[in-house]
Amino acid sequence: MSNQKFNVAVVGATGAVGEQILGLLEKRDFPIGKLKLLSSARSAGTIINFKGLDVIVEEATPDSFEGIDIALFSAGGDVSKEFAPHAIRHGAVCIDNTNAYRMDPTTPLVVPEVNAEKINDHVGIIANPNCSTIQMVAALKPLQDAYGIDRIIVSTYQAVSGAGSKAIDELLRQSKAVLDNDHVEPQILPVGSLPVKHQIAFNAIPQIDKFQDNGYTLEEMKMVNETKKIMGDETINVTATCVRIPVVYGHSESVYVELKQDYDLAEVKNLLENSPGITVIDDPSTQSYPLATDAAGKPDVFVGRLRRDLGHQRGLNLWIVSDNLLKGAAWNAVQIAEIIVSKHSERS
Repeated sequence: MSNQKFNVAVVGATGAVGEQILGLLEKRDFPIGKLKLLSSARSAGTIINFKGLDVIVEEATPDSFEGIDIALFSAGGDVSKEFAPHAIRHGAVCIDNTNAYRMDPTTPLVVPEVNAEKINDHVGIIANPNCSTIQMVAALKPLQDAYGIDRIIVSTYQAVSGAGSKAIDELLRQSKAVLDNDHVEPQILPVGSLPVKHQIAFNAIPQIDKFQDNGYTLEEMKMVNETKKIMGDETINVTATCVRIPVVYGHSESVYVELKQDYDLAEVKNLLENSPGITVIDDPSTQSYPLATDAAGKPDVFVGRLRRDLGHQRGLNLWIVSDNLLKGAAWNAVQIAEIIVSKHSERS
């Protein structure tokens, strides 16, 4: 990658995404000079092993970023809004996993397989898109380039890990309670503006994040707005329905897309098979298609169930699956960091 070493800060190091980021930085031998792990005061003092060394997690402060080259944020939007400006002030490039800056017109929203060139446009912050958006646009970008896209209709089946470790604990706790015929007391899901909670075990909750005035949830509007920004086309019509299901890792999506030009299905399959970061699993004769259980722990976006729509000549149906904590968050962020390092090496 690069012979030069970079000082790296991970904000939210003790969270689910932060742990994945650290695992990837270690696995990929990212050229780290100094590693600083940051968190809230509650998690400060935690010891995390990185490459055989114990690193103490520190409480994030405005001066924590002195000497830092790259800061990876995954501790919530409020934390990013508070500390990213301080990181920039100290000269760091921030890669933000939250919703804080995604729709800011001066902040590039990047999926490396789709629009890596936008990284050059940053003014201190590069935003990581929403997990459900990332896997969809990664699969649809080759189709946009080849045929153009008029319309996207997506229904998601999203893992509870997207709502954090407490949601995972709730699913496991509720599942045991149901199987033991015990009382189920929902406490976490759905995450919204009301205190109303629903059982997630053996259920499907058609709400992810808060409802907006138009009747869509914030998660659904993220998919609508982020897709247009990443694909660089405000004319694409996008509608989404986002559903939380009792799966721990791996988001699945049923996607219907209307292309601007007619297509050959075999050509589409070949196009996707030769696209970076995409793995096609599509063989009805052997009941082969992407599964969340198979995608968990893998960085790729998996695509299958490719079929021509029965009611629209240019309509195409796809099934898209990816690990929401890897490609949907940590891996996408580390990819961006690697590109930054590569570009710096080229300039040197």
